[in-house]
Amino acid sequence: MKKLFALALAGALCLSLLAGCSGGSASSTTAGSTAANGELNLFAFGEMFPQEVLDGFTQETGIKVNYSTFDTDETMLSRLETSKGGDYDVVIADDYIIKTAIDEGLVSELDKDKIPNLGNVNPIYQGQFFDPEDKYTVPHGAGVMTIVYDPALVGKEITSYEDLWDSSLADNLAIIGNYRVIDGMALKLMGESYNVEDPAVIQSAGEKLLELAPNIRAIQDANTQDLLISGEVAAAVMYTSQTYLAKINRSDLEIAYPTEGLGFGLMAQFVPVNAPNKDAAYQFINYLLDPEVGKQCFEYMGYYCTNQAAEELFDEATKELLVLPEGFLEENDIEMIQPVSAEAEEAHMQVWTEFKSACGQ
Repeated sequence: MKKLFALALAGALCLSLLAGCSGGSASSTTAGSTAANGELNLFAFGEMFPQEVLDGFTQETGIKVNYSTFDTDETMLSRLETSKGGDYDVVIADDYIIKTAIDEGLVSELDKDKIPNLGNVNPIYQGQFFDPEDKYTVPHGAGVMTIVYDPALVGKEITSYEDLWDSSLADNLAIIGNYRVIDGMALKLMGESYNVEDPAVIQSAGEKLLELAPNIRAIQDANTQDLLISGEVAAAVMYTSQTYLAKINRSDLEIAYPTEGLGFGLMAQFVPVNAPNKDAAYQFINYLLDPEVGKQCFEYMGYYCTNQAAEELFDEATKELLVLPEGFLEENDIEMIQPVSAEAEEAHMQVWTEFKSACGQ
């Protein structure tokens, strides 16, 4: 995941609160359309699996894992379209792009009888907009928009997006490079939806965003947490996986969930419609849902855990970082960032370009 939770979702960038920070690059391992029965072709962001998890699957099943990575969800979709839903057996990607893949007929309906561990999925992550009946996907990580700050360097408690505009943070704020998430901060500050379609409203949010420019020290999508850990910045807007790494390295840092509302995103597994080895795919999905395996994966990725059975295996310190508090999604203003019209997308890109320029980026 690359690092942390954030949440997004249309256009040329990897927009999810999750995936934006995966930062995986194309692997030298290339899946072929004639995979042997003893092989599984896995396609996902980089840095999602500790090697012992992949080795454990091979030891348990005899099936070799060919792990290929992509840098953006759009790259994944392009390859899936080119192969007509073939080449790969299991794909893990972000919510919005999965909806597109489903709509294009590139995703198989799941044979749930072949996934006996499916009951380990936390139901709060099921039934989302991209797969409302859970016919096609199995959740594999969630993210929420977070602000992390150093209380020793910030003169006030941060509780909202609005606090980031405070002049006390001049040249002291780092943000991820996910334009829908960052544009969305200004939209939420205005009381609007992340997914507003009116270009005029998006432009108004852009004007508000320009007022934030003097506070921006860095726009950095990968390893944003390093700037906070080192003390180079006092506060940062980050992906969930980055927040996890920041807190592991510095327990004194504080996490804030903005009161104006939270962006929320999911990654999920699916089986392409023409996967060369669907039996291996089901074995792998079921394997990842094992509680012990899930524990290893989520402690490595740093995303919110979607495997309810694995939650019980975390120590208390880890649970605080990887398990959303009971009732969190119901009690907060949560919104998933979804695809918008071409006109709205164009307005977002214009706003983002002007903002980066104002920040000297």
